[in-house]
Amino acid sequence: MAAIARTAGSLRLVAALLVGTLALSGCARAPKIEAPAKADPLPSWNAGPAKEAITNFVARATYEGGADFIPRTERIAVFDNDGTLWSEQPIYFQLAFALDRVKAMAPEHPEWKTKQPFKSLLAGDVKAVLAGGEHALLPILAAAHSGMTTDEFESAVKDWAANARHPRFQRPYTDLAYQPMLEVLAYLRANGFKTYIVSGGGIEFMRAWAERVYGIPPEQIVGSCGGLQFVMKDDKPVLEKLPTVDFVDDGPGKPVGIQRFIGRRPVAAFGNSDGDLQMLEWTTSGDGLRLGMIVHHTDAEREWAYDRNSPIGKLDKAMDEASSRGWTLIDMKKDWKRIYAFEATPN
Repeated sequence: MAAIARTAGSLRLVAALLVGTLALSGCARAPKIEAPAKADPLPSWNAGPAKEAITNFVARATYEGGADFIPRTERIAVFDNDGTLWSEQPIYFQLAFALDRVKAMAPEHPEWKTKQPFKSLLAGDVKAVLAGGEHALLPILAAAHSGMTTDEFESAVKDWAANARHPRFQRPYTDLAYQPMLEVLAYLRANGFKTYIVSGGGIEFMRAWAERVYGIPPEQIVGSCGGLQFVMKDDKPVLEKLPTVDFVDDGPGKPVGIQRFIGRRPVAAFGNSDGDLQMLEWTTSGDGLRLGMIVHHTDAEREWAYDRNSPIGKLDKAMDEASSRGWTLIDMKKDWKRIYAFEATPN
């Protein structure tokens, strides 16, 4: 047996030497093994400064031993919602929910037929309602967002998200999430980041669908908060929504909300309007590697084009400060191959 083993070993040695000799002489070549190409983590983005800013930031933040390495516990990325993760025109989607909700509740409130702004809304004159400004909208928002339990409100929002259709695209509002930003969320999470929504929208409204659409769980959503009270209803404990406002998570309220609900200064922030200015300032003024990005709506054909003079998603001061503060503007028309997942897959 020992002799057989020695013979087998000799044969393997001869074969190895023979193959090596043939390869060197050009009579045979060892197959070249190609390393598999890494899939593009941001396939809906065109090559350019915006995409490069994201990938470079992630590479530097996750390179252990590098000067810009960020420990996993500190990898916090925050995102505005309206106009940053999904569309916000022609009106904020939560306002569209409130208007639809009031219409659905109208049979239970006959007094609304003669009471403004409900009278105009029920007559179909939404333009008149919006012309009244925030003051006119407050009764509508209060009626649509209170007088029910949190579970009942969540059910109402989910039902609306499943059945309401956007007036331009005739698709569920949740279909208008930006595919390129969904890819950013997934890319960051794949590299150890925790992603949070920090929005002026209602926290309970967003919690009803954000996990399904964005993969962001309820506990990672910071938003404007209405009043709540604990009550017993039919011998069961419930939380009831009140027609009061406890916290407005917009403008200077965003850094406050981040500190209050997250407790860590983010290292990356994404916004689209002046309402995100303070969040971007707070995030990028910290020590170490930072990323600040602004979605600039420049595509009137596929989405909308607006900035300084828009009553919704106004982008003025934040755009002026972007260059001096090192923030990157995302040009929707130039930087995104497609905007929504339902668009044809780009070549």
